[in-house]
Amino acid sequence: MTQVKVISSGKALSADIQGIDLSKALDAATLASIVEAWSAHLVLRFRGQKLSDPDLERFSAMLGSLDKAPKYSKGVRTDVGSDFVTVISNVVVNGVAIGDLGNAEALWHTDMSYNEIPPMASALYSLEIPPVGGETGFCNMYQAWETLPQDLRQRVSGRLCVHDSSTNSVGGLRGGYEAVTDVTKTPGARHPMVIEHPVTKRECLFLGRRRNAYIVGLSISESEELLDAVWAHTTKKELSWYQEWQVGDLILWDNRCVMHRRDDFDPNSRRIMHRTQIAGSKPYGRVSAPTA
Repeated sequence: MTQVKVISSGKALSADIQGIDLSKALDAATLASIVEAWSAHLVLRFRGQKLSDPDLERFSAMLGSLDKAPKYSKGVRTDVGSDFVTVISNVVVNGVAIGDLGNAEALWHTDMSYNEIPPMASALYSLEIPPVGGETGFCNMYQAWETLPQDLRQRVSGRLCVHDSSTNSVGGLRGGYEAVTDVTKTPGARHPMVIEHPVTKRECLFLGRRRNAYIVGLSISESEELLDAVWAHTTKKELSWYQEWQVGDLILWDNRCVMHRRDDFDPNSRRIMHRTQIAGSKPYGRVSAPTA
């Protein structure tokens, strides 16, 4: 068994895992130690890794079945020979983007929560990073729920929220969609605002993304007011931790109880990340409010 060293960030979530080379096969006991640390800290960082795409896939697949990479924005072309690796990048070669999401700020979100069955986790590996900017923030959705004021807890309990599928995390309109002008008609999955984690059985907020969100059964003004209040609480500094990237970092996070965001950076700098996603299950939560 490889000796696994877990060093907590001391923040609301995240820990460094030391003593692990993810390019090599992991024995069952080592993997169990990683999973235990992941359950406790929600976000894990493995520094100083040297991973090929098959290495990244192999490690990710030890945690569950892989989801296929989502469709890229229009005009993006990659040379990654994998159905499971997504390139996140602002680099343009001969006028063609080699990855998605560019250099703009990515707002707080849960990966692909607009699907009926979102991924349960994501693993993001850094190949090139800008000298300044591009940090990734994570927030603890268990604590967001547990510290939510009682009046807001009562108002969101049992409610469904629509998760917008028309735009990506930097606000770009996805191919085949029209801009949303009425949030009561926002396309995307409807999920409980409070869900039960399928492994820990703890409750957490499940918000997805703020843009074009709508709480089913409320008027637009009521939905907007309640969402603004809940999001203002959830994104407080004390509920978050920020990753300052180094080349060779791999970050693994639990998509069911963690949201994340990205700072913008200079478009003239290069940033290349490769990401895998691990398949999940339909979010479960008690629903007692109107569903239509």
